[in-house]
Amino acid sequence: MSTTTAEFVAITGEEAVLAADAFERMAAGVGAVARCAPATVRLVLTAFATGGHVLLEDLPGMGKTTLARGLAAVTGGTVRRVQCTPDLLPSDITGVTIFNDQTREFEFHPGPVFANVVIVDEINRTSPKTQSALLEVMQETQVTVDGRAHPVPHPFLVVATQNPVDLEGTFPLPEAQLDRFLMRLSLGYPGEEAELSLMRGSDQTAPEDLASVLGGTDFTRLAAAAQRVVFADPVYEYVVRLAQRTRRHPRLRAGVSMRASIALCRAARMYALADARVYVTPEDIKTLAGPVWGHRLVPLSGAATAQETAVLLADVLAEVPVPGPHGTRR
Repeated sequence: MSTTTAEFVAITGEEAVLAADAFERMAAGVGAVARCAPATVRLVLTAFATGGHVLLEDLPGMGKTTLARGLAAVTGGTVRRVQCTPDLLPSDITGVTIFNDQTREFEFHPGPVFANVVIVDEINRTSPKTQSALLEVMQETQVTVDGRAHPVPHPFLVVATQNPVDLEGTFPLPEAQLDRFLMRLSLGYPGEEAELSLMRGSDQTAPEDLASVLGGTDFTRLAAAAQRVVFADPVYEYVVRLAQRTRRHPRLRAGVSMRASIALCRAARMYALADARVYVTPEDIKTLAGPVWGHRLVPLSGAATAQETAVLLADVLAEVPVPGPHGTRR
């Protein structure tokens, strides 16, 4: 067993069951309004609870905004939306300082980024300068305007969307911006029964009707509990071998960074906790490798599609031996 400090205390089974129950209730609430695959809801919640951000690469009208509103509802948080356009300015996102004639002082007027869940719609339709306005807040959970830092609410999640097939008038996100997202996901088309139910309007729940499951303080406790999930040395070594293989892959110009490896480990702990387990397994790593690493790979051909990186990661996962139950490779 790997321990980072002498004070490490593994989470108990009872604590894991309680955390998983709260996670399941949040997933049920979000799933009732989003109508997407339960596995996708679980991944988005894993990112949110881990403190990460999500890039949804999907066609318009697939329920991305509804999903984000559902996330805010089950956590008792606020939600704001930014519609990206070529003329959008950084201050339209972060906020601006304005002089007040009555008080004779400058006052900061916060932008839409000051919310628990921020939907940045069609992020690749705005200029790189405006895209970069999100870099600081996504990494540091604060905005600096005129030399003053303004913290954003906690918990904080950026859900950015982009259309994978519409290339005209778009500004592809650079690697530094993509690296700020913990996961890249796709909601996909709903199943036949779900689509019929949506068209009929039957049993449709609005995000505003959802009850709050976990507040900000509870979310902090959930993240702290995930840090106590056991991460054995053989599984750490498995992540390292996978990362190194991406860096040596003949069809990749750049593999995953150390930050990507750390992000995968953090997400795996939360993913295991949501399953009421007190330990991370290699299967958790294999499940999360695509969502967490896919958008961080740089193929020799240039910009990578989700399908291309999925194939490359499948090659990597097939080539690297999986650790056995006692640390042996199999």
